[in-house]
Amino acid sequence: MQPAIATHGGASAIPDEVKEARSQGVQRAARAGYCVLREGGTALDAVEAAIRVMEDDPVFDAGQLLPPRVGADLNYDGEVELDAIIMEGKELRSGAVTCVQNIKNPISLARKVMERTDHLLLAGKGANQFAKEMGIDEVDPSELVTEMARKEWEEYREFNKNVKVSYTNRADFGHEHETVGSVAIDKWGNVACGTSTGGITGKLAGRVGDTPVIGSGAYCDNAYGAVWTTGHGEAIMKVNLSKTVLSYMEHQGLSAQEAADKAVGFMHRRVGGAGGAIVLSSSGDLARSFSSQRMAWAFAKDNSVRYGVDPGDDHDGGKIA
Repeated sequence: MQPAIATHGGASAIPDEVKEARSQGVQRAARAGYCVLREGGTALDAVEAAIRVMEDDPVFDAGQLLPPRVGADLNYDGEVELDAIIMEGKELRSGAVTCVQNIKNPISLARKVMERTDHLLLAGKGANQFAKEMGIDEVDPSELVTEMARKEWEEYREFNKNVKVSYTNRADFGHEHETVGSVAIDKWGNVACGTSTGGITGKLAGRVGDTPVIGSGAYCDNAYGAVWTTGHGEAIMKVNLSKTVLSYMEHQGLSAQEAADKAVGFMHRRVGGAGGAIVLSSSGDLARSFSSQRMAWAFAKDNSVRYGVDPGDDHDGGKIA
């Protein structure tokens, strides 16, 4: 099997001023993950490595690294709450965390949950306690709030106060859906997927989106492939978007692209949600589909990278050194 990896940086109305930075960010992550695969690493190793690159990138909102100061979107109370999931397709093992507030790289904590516990999902205080036991890097939550995140939170609070718009009807406010994720297949034909997020500005404290929910934010099976999703979490959870994609491939015999298009279209028609999915089939073929205005993605295979942001994009990113 030729190893391959895809990365994404969220499905949303990505502003023009950050379009290039997002594009470069997902390409860096794809290159990092591909180098892991090229050197004999597993799909799990590659997914974790790629997502850590994006968690540490200031252009995304998924994690934190000091310096530079990198933060997440703030909930309604002005606090950081992070979610992440990782899964492998050979034995269907998975691990996830939600509502953690001071974890440097949530994706690595999610992998610890998968490998060191009998559970699939740890939340809040319990997840943070487990992180201490595992020696996962932590930072002071007060250091995780960037000036941009604080400004967007203040604007949202003022907007919400004046317009009286409900949470569920303001999903496109600000720079949201900056979730990051990756899917990979290694030389042994094993697939893996993962995703990490800082949430969306103004979410209610304790809100859990699709990211850490198996079958919604991510799902994989060696028999068919790996999927991760991004977009409006509540809509994605209502239709179990990532599992639905693979179910179309399994039960209807659809290709990865056909399944992704059908699932994203079904979500949009049935619950009105905007978002996207990227699929890496068990044969190493990439499919991508999104109903949002833009989605930053990159794909590395055969020692080269392809990438895009706008609908129809498929640019040559050059060889991987």
